[in-house]
Amino acid sequence: MADDHQMETSSQGSSPSDTGSVDSGFVSGNSSTNNLPSISLTQAHLKHLNKQLESLHPMDILRFCKIFFPNLYQTTAFGLTGLVTVDMLSKIDAESSNPQGVDLIFLDTLYHFQETYDLIEKVKARYGVHIHVFKPADVDNVAQFEELYGEKLYDTSSELYDWFAKVEPQQRAYHELKVGAVLTGRRRSQGGQRGEISVIELDDERGIIKINPLVNWSFSQVKEYVTEHNVPYNDLLDRGYKSVGDWHSTVPVGEGEDERAGRWKGQDKTECGIHNKQSRYAQWLENAARQQGQQVPAA
Repeated sequence: MADDHQMETSSQGSSPSDTGSVDSGFVSGNSSTNNLPSISLTQAHLKHLNKQLESLHPMDILRFCKIFFPNLYQTTAFGLTGLVTVDMLSKIDAESSNPQGVDLIFLDTLYHFQETYDLIEKVKARYGVHIHVFKPADVDNVAQFEELYGEKLYDTSSELYDWFAKVEPQQRAYHELKVGAVLTGRRRSQGGQRGEISVIELDDERGIIKINPLVNWSFSQVKEYVTEHNVPYNDLLDRGYKSVGDWHSTVPVGEGEDERAGRWKGQDKTECGIHNKQSRYAQWLENAARQQGQQVPAA
């Protein structure tokens, strides 16, 4: 349904691995992800930075992060918060005589709404951003994906679907692009596992820093910014969708429901996989391989 959208893609697969946690709080060359840039922050340093950044406007958080963190990218599915971040970054670039843009990473599961793919083209035309697209390994469209993994894998095995469509492509993106830090669209007001997140977080399994510049904003604040600055957004928003993911697991939000209530409705699930612990999937794949008598992927 979206085979004709033109963006840079990468499809080489990588084996899942279970990395150990770094209890000290450091990301260093000792991590199993030592092919990534080394950004070392102690827990004390991280706590200090979060205390200083907590009360800042998202624009100021972004200004700081662009200076402080090397190999900075934005990972986005083009939700409202991510779009606001793109717009703010464009305004920050306009302040500089030597703008240094932040590239985007988009995980194309192949099951996004057509409205999402249409929005991506609008964002490219408006902001001229460079988008790195990562699809499930070795496939380019839904037909190829389902031939390889079976029909409706998202229903028959949601964990396996998350791995092939989201987690492994993200892992590959971080590796190939040598990502040091990523901007995300997560906010505390979205609820679920996001209720206690900080501005800056250490993902010690993947060896990167996660930054949530709009962590303190409500959905209303985000929507007001989009309206005031004429930011392009997904047409589905006007049809009752507040959080948009894959078409097979996203429905409109009812009156009084949480912002992300339309994602995986009726399922015991609040995250798509990319913000869960990587080891969760490594363990799951290991168990699945054992049950099928296959060789367990090397850690």
